[in-house]
Formats: sequence, C-alpha cells, structure tokens
Amino acid sequence: MKKTTDKVIMSFDQGTTSSRTIIFDHEGNILSQAQKEFPQYYPQPGWVEHDPEEIWNSQYETARDALSLSGLSATEVVAIGITNQRETIVVWDKQTGKAVTRAVVWQCRRSTGICEELVANGLETEFRNRTGLRLDPYFSGTKLSWLFRNNSALRDRAEKGEILVGTIDSWLLWKLTGQHRTDITNASRTLLFNITDERWDPVLCSILGIPIHILPEVKQSSDDYGTTLSGLFDCSIPITGVAGDQQAALFGHGCFNPGTAKNTYGTGCFTLMNTGNHPVWSSNNLLTTVAWKIRGKTTYALEGSVFIAGAVIQWLRDELHMIQTSAESEQLALSVPDSAGVFLVPAFVGLGAPYWDPDVRGSLFGLTRGIGSAHIVRAALESIAYQSEDLLAAMCADSGTCLESLKADGGATANAFLMQFQANISAIPVSLPEVVEITALGAAYLAGLHCGYWDNLDEISRKWKEKKRFEPSMDKEERVYRMKAWHKAVCSAKEFKV
Repeated sequence: MKKTTDKVIMSFDQGTTSSRTIIFDHEGNILSQAQKEFPQYYPQPGWVEHDPEEIWNSQYETARDALSLSGLSATEVVAIGITNQRETIVVWDKQTGKAVTRAVVWQCRRSTGICEELVANGLETEFRNRTGLRLDPYFSGTKLSWLFRNNSALRDRAEKGEILVGTIDSWLLWKLTGQHRTDITNASRTLLFNITDERWDPVLCSILGIPIHILPEVKQSSDDYGTTLSGLFDCSIPITGVAGDQQAALFGHGCFNPGTAKNTYGTGCFTLMNTGNHPVWSSNNLLTTVAWKIRGKTTYALEGSVFIAGAVIQWLRDELHMIQTSAESEQLALSVPDSAGVFLVPAFVGLGAPYWDPDVRGSLFGLTRGIGSAHIVRAALESIAYQSEDLLAAMCADSGTCLESLKADGGATANAFLMQFQANISAIPVSLPEVVEITALGAAYLAGLHCGYWDNLDEISRKWKEKKRFEPSMDKEERVYRMKAWHKAVCSAKEFKV
C-alpha cells in the first residue's frame, strides 16, 4: 500500500469529564485539537452517571471543530483512532440507537453489594483466573448486572435481544458506523471477557445474568471497525484503531518490549508494564490485562492504580488552602530540605493496588510543633511517588523484570520536584515525552498501523521523542529508609479504622 503521508490521522479521546479530538500528522505532531466538557451526574452518594447522548454530541462536535481549526477537510483524514474512559457501561435500543439509561461510570460504586456477594460465594478466584481482574465495582460487569437486577423490564429486553450494551468505545462506534463492536482492551476490563481464550466467557456471563448476544463483537486494537455513516462528515472515514485510555498511553509511549512501563499522573495514577505475549498472573494484587492485539498477536500487561495522586494537590488547594494554584506546590516543597519526618497517606477513598483496602482513610504522621505547611505539601507530593513505587516494585516482583526507566505523562508531570523524587525513590530515570497528548497519539498510531500510514512498531518507536529526563540522585541507604518509613505509615493508617 502506498503511504499517504500528506494526509492525517484523527484521534478521538473520550475521557471522564470531557471529549477531545486531536489531529496528528505523519511525524506525530499535533495539527489541531478541540475539547468539550460534559455534565457529571451524582444521583446518590457513591453513584456517578453520564448521559450517553451528551458524550456522543460532545465528541462529534470536537471532531468537526478540530477539522475546522486545522483547515483540513474529511477527505484528508486517512483514518480515525478512538481511545476512551474504560469500564463505563452504556445500554441502548437496538432499533432506535438511543440510550435507554444513563451510562454507569467507572467511578460508580453502586455494585459493591454484588461484588461482596460474589466474594462470599467463593467466586473471586474464578473471575480472577479468567479475566485477570478483581471483583470490584470499578469494572463493567457488575454494573450491568446491577442494572438488570434492579430493572426487570430492562432484563427482559436484554433476553429478547432488543437492547445492546457496550463500553464507551462501543457506543461511539455504533453512532459512527452503526456496527456493534469493541476492541480487546476494552473487553478485557469488563469482568466478562476471558483473556486467555479471548472471548466473552459464558460461565461469567451466566453468573452475572448477562446474555452474551447483547455484547459487541470483539476485534483487534488495530483493525477494520467500519467507516463513518453518510452525513457525519464530507466523506466516509475508516475507523481502524481502538483502545482503552491506559493501554493507548502505553502504546503511545512506544512501550513495545516486555519490561517497559509507563505511569500516567492524573487525578490518580495508572501504571502499566508490558509483559509480552503471555499473561502474567500477579502475586502482588495487581491486575492482569490485555495491552493490545495487532496483526493476530496479543500483548499483555500488568496494571496497578493509585486512587489519589493529583487529587491530593487539589485537596491541598481547595480544602486546606495551603496553596492557591497547583504549580505553587512545587515551589513550597522545594522551600524546605525535606519533609522533616512527615508522611501523608492520602487514602481519601481507600487504597488501590497493591493494598486494595477500601476502608482505609487518609492519615498524616510525624507531626511536631515545628512542622509547617511546606512540610505537609512536600509530604503530599512524596506520597504520589511512594504509591507509584509500590506499584513498580510489585510489577518487577511479578514479572521478574527490573525496570530500566519509566515513561511518564499526565498533568502532574509538570511538577519537576515530583518527577525528580519519583526517579530518586524508584532508582530509575523518569522520561517525559515531547508530545503531551500521548493517549490520543497511541490511538492514532493504532489506526495508522492498520491502514498503512505507518509501517510497523519500529517506525513508531523512532518517533518517540524525549522532552525531559530525570536521573536518580538518592543513595540506596536513604531510599531504603524512606520506603520502610512509608510502609510503616501505610500499616498504621490501615490499623486505624472507625
């Protein structure tokens, strides 16, 4: 196939609070981008919902805006790639294509009781061995089970095949192409997909009361998903790449070899390590997931989540009023030589991997009369790096691989103190990419691979450019001492429960 390097790739980045479209050229440069926020709905404490139609409208509007801003027409777009918030579930009418309920968002905890019931029935190992996931309301399957348990009419319609379900990528694909499809990375986050057999698992679907015929066709991450329907753009555009946001970020960083890893520093932290062509089953409470599937070859990853990362900086700003802007946290942290023995465990919503303890609450240790706001701010930033190091250590133990470096992205990477401390406490270099929008770039790469815009992974690897690199400078003795103190603080926080 002749390369069309004069054309562009359009990437849809559908996130939890906003939808974005970014247009990339052949070198991976951003030509234009557009973003639009959409409402969040909280009908009850612990519940989070989105309106699927608002998600679609926001995504479609940004696509048209990005094209307009670039000065390009749809005829110059060689393909579309999609990346999306994972685990959020949508239900829509098969005939009308209209959503029949609000989307249940990945953050929603309404299915906690179902998870507890399944654990009490001794089914956690069954789910873990087939999906690589934990029984947690975070994942899509129990959300869908909750909807059917609490709406008998919806369940009956599911049995009759009158409705369809899917994650956000499936919803967008339906609106764009009229096809009911998903990619393997999103499927692997549902608690319904067997990651070794690579199919919807009939046993798990039966346990959760979900008819398999309402689930989408599962395709490779770089594949033919159809073309856009007539009338959406000036011409029909092929959709040739789809992946969940964290897998797309891993791909965008060029982490194509086993043992390479990335950390996304957002509200929380998501750390993924490429483990190669076979799943690695964690002994350290990490998740086993599909990283991507390309040209018939499946790549797996270990994943860990830190629930509170950038959110701790927002807490310092909005609740404690210690800083006025997030950027001030770096200056304040650097105004003192260390945290003076203060450790903050920011377990505001419990602890994620590798602890998985939802009942822990945030705790502050080591206070003396001489402690000021600078020490607490520094301890808060350090807590992000400590939590991330816990994940990296668990991944190295599970995989038997020592990390040579960590690629990083996300808003908190703008904090140079945090990035340097991460390099110090993990004893590895931390690299930041030239292109900030690495998740959208990953989706673009997946789309471009299938349509021949890029030839292979080697060509993509050569396009990754390092913007900044933080080298470790802390000696081993201090590093070991700090991690021991951190773990003592975590154990103390876990002991205090009311």
